[in-house]
Amino acid sequence: MTETLLAIDCGSQSIRALLFAPDGTLISKVQKPITDYRSDNPGWSEIDPVILWELLGRCCRELWDRGADPAAVKAMSVTTQRGTQIAVDERGIPLRPAITWMDERIEDQQKPLPWLWKTIFGVAGLSRSIKSVRSECEVNWIAVNQPGIWKKTYKFLQVSGYLNYKLTDLFRDSTGAQVGYIPFDYKKQQWANANHFLWKLFAFKRSQLPELIEPGKPIGYVSEEAAQHTGMPEGLPVISAAADKACEVVGCGAVDASVGCLSYGTRATATIHSRKYFEVERPLPAYAGGIPRMFTPEASVILGYWMVNWFKEEFGHPEQEKAREIGSPVEVFFDDLLNSTPPGSHGLTLLPKWGRDNGRSTPVKGAIIGFGDVHTRGHIYRAIIEGITLELRRGLKRIERKSGQKIKVLRVSGGGSQSDAIMQITADIFGLPTERPHTFETAGLGAAIAASVGAGIHPDFTQAMQAMTRQNEVFEPDPKTVELYKQLFEEVYLPMPRRLAPLNKALRRITG
Repeated sequence: MTETLLAIDCGSQSIRALLFAPDGTLISKVQKPITDYRSDNPGWSEIDPVILWELLGRCCRELWDRGADPAAVKAMSVTTQRGTQIAVDERGIPLRPAITWMDERIEDQQKPLPWLWKTIFGVAGLSRSIKSVRSECEVNWIAVNQPGIWKKTYKFLQVSGYLNYKLTDLFRDSTGAQVGYIPFDYKKQQWANANHFLWKLFAFKRSQLPELIEPGKPIGYVSEEAAQHTGMPEGLPVISAAADKACEVVGCGAVDASVGCLSYGTRATATIHSRKYFEVERPLPAYAGGIPRMFTPEASVILGYWMVNWFKEEFGHPEQEKAREIGSPVEVFFDDLLNSTPPGSHGLTLLPKWGRDNGRSTPVKGAIIGFGDVHTRGHIYRAIIEGITLELRRGLKRIERKSGQKIKVLRVSGGGSQSDAIMQITADIFGLPTERPHTFETAGLGAAIAASVGAGIHPDFTQAMQAMTRQNEVFEPDPKTVELYKQLFEEVYLPMPRRLAPLNKALRRITG
């Protein structure tokens, strides 16, 4: 009986059960869409956590129905979307819908800060940032608007913490999964000490937070109830992994800061694996990595490939119709749009700052400039891809400067990495060889790597990554196109936010 490793990847758009071999080969996969998000008010985004648990069970049971052997699974791990928060009672039952990372609610009615901390933040020039953080914190919103629910809240969990509890009956989660407005010391990778200022910003009590376990260490074992729900063997080891972006870096095989990792998902990110803690743009921290005591300093486009899906739904009907007619993947026709449009999109340039501006005094908003009668849907689509990639280049350059180590190669994961055209655009904009891992399911692979270490299949993360990761294809940059994008980046893209700021200020003043 060949040993296997099970990874559960609960993203923003779908949940997947992925079965890997110890050499990193994806043996089987079941994917279910997550469609039940609700928005009771403008800017809100919530989902019933029970739906995620139900989908997890369905994915696992279908995996076995397709012929996979649950008895062959040596261990499992969970990786999930980040920053989606769940309040539960003592039995782990959700007290309200989860507030997702896409939620934009604001609550300004907070208790005044102690005079000393208010003075310290003012002197440090952080008053505006601190106010923004407190107003956006999900816990603070619940404490002000739903005090009865907050009073009943026994634990406040990430999605990973909730699913790990449902699997093991233990309130435990990974150090690598803690992302959001929580009292987590990102540098020490533990809950903040009792005197830390974060306890002044947020309404948490220490008892409301789960026990933290390093990636690669056991969280617990599949309970009898979870075994019945999923079809997994009771007693199967559940190993700590990390959040999806951190697991993607592991699944790309990035062992040091010379490898730049791009993730083309709903939130597009650029990051590295670093042993040194540094912040790319304050006050955002360097998140904990998928390997103990490693960091993933990150730059991101919040609604990155969400914009790609938005374009496809709003303007991509001809391509969708062609795909239906001939039974071909729709991505082929969107690649045709990219390939039929020249680099630089005939001067159409997009700033991908979709979403709110967090109350900045100089607002930064999305824009498309350079329109002319030559432009088509294809130009808009290519400008979206180029804009996202140019912004990630800006972020990765900052990461490179702060790490002090030159990035020599890129590795790209996520749904967007399946497109050859997007991979070539990435290579040309960065001017670097751009590699596609052997599976685009790198978050799931990273979780499986953690499971392999916890199960003793591989002795440590270094050897596990050597055994389970590899690169399929390399896209080399075209020198002529690299020079075009270099000029576009330096002379047009970088100045856009500053040049547009007065107009954005006026728009906010006029329209609110």
